[in-house]
Amino acid sequence: MTDPTSPRAQPPALPQDLKMRRRQAFLLLATIVAVGAACWAAYTFVFSGNSESTDDAYVSGDVVQITSEAPGNVIALHADDTQLVRAGEKLIDLDPADAQIAMSSAEAGLARSVRDVKALEAQADQLRDLIEAREADVKRAQEDTRRRAALIATGAISREDFAHAQDSSAAQLAGLAAARAELEQTLAKLGNTPISANPDVLSAAARLRNAALALRRASISTPVDGIVAKRSVQVGQHVESGSPLMAVVPLDSVWIDANFKEVQLQRMRVGQKATITSDIYGGKVVYHGSVAGVAAGSGNAFALLPSQNATGNWIKIVQRVPVRILLDAADLKAHPLRIGLSTVVNVDVSDASGLLVTANVRSQPFPSKASAGDDPAVSALISRIIADNGGQTQMAVAGMH
Repeated sequence: MTDPTSPRAQPPALPQDLKMRRRQAFLLLATIVAVGAACWAAYTFVFSGNSESTDDAYVSGDVVQITSEAPGNVIALHADDTQLVRAGEKLIDLDPADAQIAMSSAEAGLARSVRDVKALEAQADQLRDLIEAREADVKRAQEDTRRRAALIATGAISREDFAHAQDSSAAQLAGLAAARAELEQTLAKLGNTPISANPDVLSAAARLRNAALALRRASISTPVDGIVAKRSVQVGQHVESGSPLMAVVPLDSVWIDANFKEVQLQRMRVGQKATITSDIYGGKVVYHGSVAGVAAGSGNAFALLPSQNATGNWIKIVQRVPVRILLDAADLKAHPLRIGLSTVVNVDVSDASGLLVTANVRSQPFPSKASAGDDPAVSALISRIIADNGGQTQMAVAGMH
């Protein structure tokens, strides 16, 4: 059995230079840890106090509802979920049969109104000729009455003949007054306006425009560029006016709704710069944006069933307030986002001189289809119908809009 105190039982002693190298390595490691901790503390003290961050942030955007403006049966679908569509592109076709019949009826009604006005003009001309003839008859009757009045004293004619002459003169005067009254009534219907500005013609033209609008609404198109979502309509389905059929989401104008704790809002102002990363792309893709505004209340205040803190035991819960962050358009174009995606938002609050509430109204009007009153094709159709039925070549169609 070997004696543990013997020189062979003890481990060999480490060389002096190896001990020195180990001591230096431990010292270097301790120095690196100390410097790292100091740098982290300095960064937290200097920079962390000038920024606020949250990972309770999600992509939001406009969801443009596509609805039917007129009832009808769906005969064709031209877009489906996840499909990219451009503004003005056709999405849905409704059966246009009823609208086409209404359009034909409105065209006939306009032609009939124009012809009625032309008939009134012809009637007015006839009444003018009748008045001239009645005036001549009245003049002859009055002359005959005056001659008979001179002869009655001599006994050349009887008083009965004189009375008949007076009655004839009175009848001619009454006929002249009736013709003049009828002419005034006809001229009142015509008015001092051309055919195109006649009230009956204007009313018929409005009915034609309404029919043209109903025919146009049989074809439903998208007002914006975007991705189709939430399609619920099927071919053959009967839809009512106002029924939601699908949605179009313009992904080039999405924003971030970041829910910050109430203790983080002290120095948050409109216009402050923000950086955003999304879970879909990771930390390598950084979006740039700015604070557009702070919501008017916490999420709990606008919840469908807000908590009632006045009952039972109360536990304070830190509330979160939505802050809207607008994104840089170039960043969105390079790396598109989808509504509802999770993000991490960091806002630089070093400059707190801005407003807490935005003074600018976010306005993004979507282009809409022109009304029938602005449709050159409908205006041209009305002009042609009036010209064909009224004998006029130049019509003040602009006055009918």
